[in-house]
Amino acid sequence: MASSSSLFIFATILALVSWQATAYDPSPLQDFCVADMKSPVQVNGFPCKDPMAVNPDDFFNPAMLDQPRDTMKSKVGSNVTNINVINFPGLNTLGISLARIDYGPLGVNTPHIHPRASELLTVLEGTLYLGFVTSNPNRLFSKVVKKGDVFVFPKAMIHFQMNLAHDKPAAALSSLSSQNPGVITIANAVFGSKPPISDDVLARAFQVEKDLIHWLQSQFWENNNY
Repeated sequence: MASSSSLFIFATILALVSWQATAYDPSPLQDFCVADMKSPVQVNGFPCKDPMAVNPDDFFNPAMLDQPRDTMKSKVGSNVTNINVINFPGLNTLGISLARIDYGPLGVNTPHIHPRASELLTVLEGTLYLGFVTSNPNRLFSKVVKKGDVFVFPKAMIHFQMNLAHDKPAAALSSLSSQNPGVITIANAVFGSKPPISDDVLARAFQVEKDLIHWLQSQFWENNNY
């Protein structure tokens, strides 16, 4: 039976190598392009830091992804810790990022999409119900997965995960095929956009009364990505 530490190491290695076959970002034209977050230049992505100013710390992030995160403050019972080019400039142009997902008992990583990436999820602890929905006619592919299992979510498909345990936390590690995969949480986008989508549009789309739409729009739509 694999220990938690060895499983975490395996999941990390799997995440780091899987991008080579699945990356959607443009291939780099040089050895590296550490993002220069202070540059005023506007490009699709981030401009490169002067290679002579690059040091080993640019390729390092003390993320502590082996440590559980707090899920108690989340209304949906989950906490996503993202490691992408925004907080790890060394990932610029490499077509890869990581995320640790912690789930409280019955916690949910609610339906969402990554518009720029496929996702490869490895279960670190617990048992998850997860799946994704295709484009029209919206076929659902779902499965119950356990510690050590791996599941892939194709690029830009709506997907979700839920911890099935009533009394235990769960955790997963995801690799994503973009340095900046982005996330669109479906409920937040539909009912929590700023400014709000017209209630006429939503009432007709969901075939419900406007009062229900107003109530849904009045809720606090939480972001569980940190």
